[in-house]
Amino acid sequence: MTLTLISHHLCPYVQRVAIALREKRIAFEQQYIDLAAKPSWFTAISPLGKVPLLRLGDEVLFESAAICDYLEDAYPDHPLHPASPVQRAKHRGWIEFASATLADIWGFETAPDAVAAQRKAAALRVKFLHVEKALRDGPFLNDPFFNGAAFSLVDAAFAPVFRYFDVFDVIADFGIFDELDRVQIWRAALASRPSVQDAVTPDYAARLHLFLAKHRAYLHQLTEGMATNV
Repeated sequence: MTLTLISHHLCPYVQRVAIALREKRIAFEQQYIDLAAKPSWFTAISPLGKVPLLRLGDEVLFESAAICDYLEDAYPDHPLHPASPVQRAKHRGWIEFASATLADIWGFETAPDAVAAQRKAAALRVKFLHVEKALRDGPFLNDPFFNGAAFSLVDAAFAPVFRYFDVFDVIADFGIFDELDRVQIWRAALASRPSVQDAVTPDYAARLHLFLAKHRAYLHQLTEGMATNV
């Protein structure tokens, strides 16, 4: 059975699934669509009109959490969830926390002015302060990933979160990660992971800049200022 991941180039939830598939060493194909001009075949099979979708022959799965749970159940080799039910529940909670962080990132990247951007940056810093505490209290202490030495779905969920800042940090420093040593170590470890690197196309940064320009975002205004000063 051929697995096909229906994708959008910038979607962090698509990235989660792509990372999980690669970490579990599952062969798959990837098909990209334009969410601004959704093809009729896509709207016919996507109840929410969103990506990712995972085609399994004649079956279609939607929502990244459900897809990742399916992959864990159907492909038990190379598990990405802890064996302990309590730890699995905690990990699912942190995956939801990553989704809440993505909501704040949306507000930050589409902020129309400096005041709105600073407000969203402050909200993001609060989020990452919680993450820093979790990393200091958990098995991360001596190992590179959220659950210690083993890569997990929490890592897959946060890798796309950090990827945004690979672009944002070049534009301006909002101090979001200042003194968050564990978060920065984790971010670097995830960025070096092949599954994370391969979860996007090489033009990811360029596409994100086009997104900022389309939304007339404050971050784009800063890039225009940078270009003027060159």
